[in-house]
Amino acid sequence: MEIVIASGKGGTGKTFVATNLARVLQDTLGENLTLIDCDVEEPNVHIFFPKQKVTKGNVTIKSPVDIDTQKCNGCGKCVEVCNFNALAKVKNTILMFRELCHACGACSFICPMEAIIEGERQIGDIFHSSGEINLHYATLTCGEGGMTPRLIKKVREEAGPGVNILDAPPGTACPAVESVTNTDFCILVADPTPFGLHDLKLAVNMCRALGQEPVVVVNRANYRNQELKKYCQTTSLEIIGEIPDSREIARIYSRGELVVEKNPNYRKLFSELGEKITCLAKQRRAIKKPPEDFFPAANGNLKKPITSSNNSEKGKNNNLPELVVISGKGGTGKTSLVGAFAALAGKTVVADCDVDASDLPLLLNPEIEDRGLFSGGFLAEIFQENCEKCGLCQSLCRFEAISHNDSTFVIDPLGCEGCGLCGLACPNNAIKLQTAINGEWYTSRIRFGKMAHARLGLAEENSGRLVSLTRKKAVSLVDSPLYREILIDGSPGTGCPVIASLTGSRYAILVTEPTLSGLHDLERIIDLTRFFQIPTGVVVNKWDINQGIAQKIEKYSLEQGIDFLGKLPYDEKITLAQFNKQTIIEYAPDCTLSLEIEKLWEKILGLLEKRPEHGNVP
Repeated sequence: MEIVIASGKGGTGKTFVATNLARVLQDTLGENLTLIDCDVEEPNVHIFFPKQKVTKGNVTIKSPVDIDTQKCNGCGKCVEVCNFNALAKVKNTILMFRELCHACGACSFICPMEAIIEGERQIGDIFHSSGEINLHYATLTCGEGGMTPRLIKKVREEAGPGVNILDAPPGTACPAVESVTNTDFCILVADPTPFGLHDLKLAVNMCRALGQEPVVVVNRANYRNQELKKYCQTTSLEIIGEIPDSREIARIYSRGELVVEKNPNYRKLFSELGEKITCLAKQRRAIKKPPEDFFPAANGNLKKPITSSNNSEKGKNNNLPELVVISGKGGTGKTSLVGAFAALAGKTVVADCDVDASDLPLLLNPEIEDRGLFSGGFLAEIFQENCEKCGLCQSLCRFEAISHNDSTFVIDPLGCEGCGLCGLACPNNAIKLQTAINGEWYTSRIRFGKMAHARLGLAEENSGRLVSLTRKKAVSLVDSPLYREILIDGSPGTGCPVIASLTGSRYAILVTEPTLSGLHDLERIIDLTRFFQIPTGVVVNKWDINQGIAQKIEKYSLEQGIDFLGKLPYDEKITLAQFNKQTIIEYAPDCTLSLEIEKLWEKILGLLEKRPEHGNVP
């Protein structure tokens, strides 16, 4: 039995629920429980079980690794078939860009000279932790953002014979889909805030599109209105538990400890929740309501799809510094900080590149001026009347996206990455590539200037390409000399969306929290900014929750030779501002948090003035 804990976005308490739930169920099930951390970009579960014995292994896949220049005749056929722009022809020389390669094998198949050299490509490390609990997790190799689903698939293979608890990545894109698909029971963790409700709706639609009827656990259940409960009632969504909003829980979590081991009241709460979950997981759950139509206005009201090959945009000033605000994981306050910066800038262009779960519009209330569909790739389709059931396509597909039933071969649209190898190989021309609609883009007017934003379709891939389009749209909005910068609300994590958010930016602002998980995530995201040579600064949000770890983060940042920008205090007004659809600068301009953010903004502007365009790299 596989029980997956998921959420529309990070920071809702997903890992908190998964670890504490696993601990109380371990007492009941013993060796029949396995805990699996599927968030391979930023795995945190192991932090809460520090005394266990850990063994490590490498995860590799078969992939093109080089080109034999002695064999290559420069014909360019490999370039023509690569749908991921990982190959280019310069004069008669073929160049390979490993970071873009999806290891589909199409280039190797088509090369008439057998000049493509294939080998083992490491995409991550996998860890097996044993002791008080049976735990498996993995870490994605830096720069291998497109390999996240395949690494998740590998760590899921460690599921044991009894109850398995899966801590899924946040969001609704391919990593979350890979974690939720074919599980027995899905729990969505949400908090009763405008951001939390918005992201819950996305997650519910994803689950139902995958054939899962989820249940909800409300974390930090301090209801300032009844909107979350109303949504659950109208969509027939069951709330199976509520965890109180408690500073005690926050402090315990920040130290990397389990609340069920520190407070008997919370142990009782999680024990009762565990009993309810194991009971419900044994029941057959029908989908209560169909997922919402993602493109209700697709017929005639949206512009034709922009594809990844024709998404160039031109602005009147493409030289403005792009400031990207990112975090190792969601829920650190990244979006609220971008909104505050926009308010302080007064006249700016904003790009919300968190296309998986775009929350910035909830603060900035954009008036949409232009919109359209986005196609980030292709989907393969088998035309059965031409198929001779030879099975060659299935044997060649490296994504395991082709299956057969009663000799009928079918392509799973969620597994297909649109590489086209199956169509190239089919002897009867029975497989064609169709343009895939992956999302929707918008350009809008906001009270602080202009904004580019987008949303990824349910259970869609190619979020990195949609992020790139959103950034280009933002550049196209720069039509006034009054604009001084482009503010980017980047994607969380270390995968392809955050890589697309970072690439080419002038400066990266990393927002973290004073927890052991936050420190761990910060280390991985600094590795990523260093890999792409982006000058970087660190902000500690809610620093007063754990002042000791806040000091460790400051010390670590300085040791790494990057800018420590400052510390922001915990303030519930930030949530009240969300309910009021305002930034904290507008809602409470004289509060301590607003004043500290204003100092932070001035410091960042000062650093940009002192740095050359390609300043010192961390």
